[in-house]
Amino acid sequence: MTIKDLARACGVSVSTVSRVLNNRPDVSDRVRSRVLAMVESVGYIPNGSARDLVRSRSDAIGVVVRGGGNLFFADVLKTVSREIDAGGYTMVLRQIGSDDDEVIQGAALEREKKLRGIIFLGGRFDYTPSELGPLGVPYVCCSYTNRFGSLKDTDYSSVSIDDFETARQAVDTLIGLGHRRIAALLPGCADHSISELRYKGYLAALADHGIPFDPALLAETGGCFEMPEAYAGMERLLEQGADFTAVFALSDTMAIAAVKALTDHGRRVPEDCSVIAIDGLKMSEYTIPTLTTMVQPAEEMGRESVHLLLELIEGRGEPRQLLLDARLREGGSIRKI
Repeated sequence: MTIKDLARACGVSVSTVSRVLNNRPDVSDRVRSRVLAMVESVGYIPNGSARDLVRSRSDAIGVVVRGGGNLFFADVLKTVSREIDAGGYTMVLRQIGSDDDEVIQGAALEREKKLRGIIFLGGRFDYTPSELGPLGVPYVCCSYTNRFGSLKDTDYSSVSIDDFETARQAVDTLIGLGHRRIAALLPGCADHSISELRYKGYLAALADHGIPFDPALLAETGGCFEMPEAYAGMERLLEQGADFTAVFALSDTMAIAAVKALTDHGRRVPEDCSVIAIDGLKMSEYTIPTLTTMVQPAEEMGRESVHLLLELIEGRGEPRQLLLDARLREGGSIRKI
C-alpha cells in the first residue's frame, strides 16, 4: 500500500497523512486517530519516512523566485520550503533575474520536472489570460497580485499584502507626527508594479490630509531596488536642495541606503529627517537607528501560499486572492516635529 492508497482509505489528503506520519501538530485528534488506526490495521510501514514515499518527480512543486537578491524573499522561501516538505511534496527551486519572464521559466520547469504546481515568488502585476496559457498546473502568485492585469479572480490565486493601503498607512504615520514635506524613494511610479501601487498609496495619504504633491520630492531609481541606486537617488534629492523632513522608502533596503546618504550629507536620522519603509527585514532591526517599517508577514505569506496551492492540486479548493495585513514596527528612525 502506498501513502496515496492510505490517504484514499482514510478519506483524507496525502498531505494530511504525511503530517500525521511526521507527527505534525496541525492535524485534529480525530483525523490523527483515524489515520493511525488505518496504519496499524493494514500494517503500513513507511520506507524511512513518509516523505521518502511521496517524494517523486510527479509530486514536485516548483518555486520560481524572480529577483533572487530580494532579502524579503529569503524569509518567505524558508517557510515555503518547510510547508511543501510537511505536505508530502518536494520543492524544485529556480531563481531567475529581475528581467526574466517567470511564466516562461515556470512552464519550462513544469515540463522538465513534471511539476504538480508552481509558486511564483515575485512577478508581474499585469498578466493576461493568453500569457498564462503555457501553464498546465495550478499556480499561486506569492507577494504580489494581478492588480493591473486582465485575469478574472477565478483564473488565478495570490497571497500578498495590500501594497497601496500599506504605503498609505506608512505615510499617514509620518503625517500624524507633523510631517508635511515628505520625500518618496522608489524605483518608478508608472510601471504597473509594486512600485506604482506604493507610489499611489503615498499620493493618497498626502491627498487625505490636503497636502499637495511636490514632484521635487520624488526620487526614482529606474526600476532598481538595490542599495547603490537607492543611495544615489537620495543623494540627488539632497544635492538638488529638496526641502523635506521625512522620507518614505519603498523597501527596507532602500531605506537603509537612504539613511546612509542622509548621514553622509550631515543629516541626522531622526533628528533632522525621519525615515519609514515597508518590508520588516530582520536586518533592519539592527540598523542605527532601528528602522521604523511596515512589516510584511513573511511566514504567513509563505504558509498560506503553499496551503492554497495544495488545495488546488488536491482538488480541495478554488482559486482565490488573499490579502494579509501588514503591521507597523516602531523603531527609532521617525520622530514628531
